[in-house]
Amino acid sequence: MPEFPSRFSRADDSLFDRYHEFVPENLPESGPFLDGHDVLIDDRHTAFHRLTKRLFDERGVYDMTFGYNLTRLNLDDRHPAAGYRYAEEVDDRSTLRAEFTPTTPFCPQSHTLTIGSFRAWNGLSDRHEYDRVRVRVHPMHQQSTAINDRLDELDARYRDTGRIDEASESATAGSRRQPGSAGETQSPF
Repeated sequence: MPEFPSRFSRADDSLFDRYHEFVPENLPESGPFLDGHDVLIDDRHTAFHRLTKRLFDERGVYDMTFGYNLTRLNLDDRHPAAGYRYAEEVDDRSTLRAEFTPTTPFCPQSHTLTIGSFRAWNGLSDRHEYDRVRVRVHPMHQQSTAINDRLDELDARYRDTGRIDEASESATAGSRRQPGSAGETQSPF
């Protein structure tokens, strides 16, 4: 899927690292969801991130503010503390953890982007080496608890059923949310 214009996007490629480069100073710090697990670095990080770009292109996981595939946020040197970090679970190497750190604590897209990411990774799990990818938003986000509760519901349904469509439908149908809560809006993914 091609990138699309946004009032915040710029075509200047000098602002972005390359997908094959591991630039730690332009990546968010690993947060609490990854603590105690094997955080991917160097080639392991870049290989999974390149694969993620293809999956997100296929599933349309795009940051509407910046007008690009969400994976490009990791490469955008204007936002060095934002993007995804990944870790293999120490007790189950077939499970990957992915923690999203948004650009701001009030990023309005964090709910949609993390659910879209969850559905892309797990809906296309035949394309990577992990049986399951667990996703959370960093606690610096103001609605991280509500967003992570929703992601936990999706993850539990997916773990129990092995199907992304049942995980999405069951969690949506079974959720009772208050108006204005982080899970009120349905994701297009």
